[in-house]
Amino acid sequence: MYSYKYPRASITVDAVIVQKQTNKILLIRRGRDPYAGKWALPGGFVEENELLSVACKRELKEETGLSVQDVKQLKAYDKIDRDPRGRTISIAFYGFSDEENSQVQAGDDAASVEWFPLDSLPPLAFDHDLIINDFLKWVK
Repeated sequence: MYSYKYPRASITVDAVIVQKQTNKILLIRRGRDPYAGKWALPGGFVEENELLSVACKRELKEETGLSVQDVKQLKAYDKIDRDPRGRTISIAFYGFSDEENSQVQAGDDAASVEWFPLDSLPPLAFDHDLIINDFLKWVK
């Protein structure tokens, strides 16, 4: 185990996955605290020896059953209090799903998973509304 003199931030990834044909975004309902029962982007903690894009695809598959071949980095989010568990920096990725590849099933710590119209989102956990808004600005 590693021992450091100073505290270290945790690193997470979040996935913005959109169906091009329907203009819907994939969200999970969190099964655990923090924000149990709230909707969020699929994502989670990066493992010690894992590339960020690989972590994003892994978390997406674990939580939703969806495999996406290509994800691109959108932006890093580093607001000090963005996660009540402690200092967490998240790198958001985006990708697209074909309509015929959109069958999803909740797994891991996701209680459920659903496609939502981008113009009709539920209240979101963490700063995921900011991440989605940044993505929408980027695509315009």
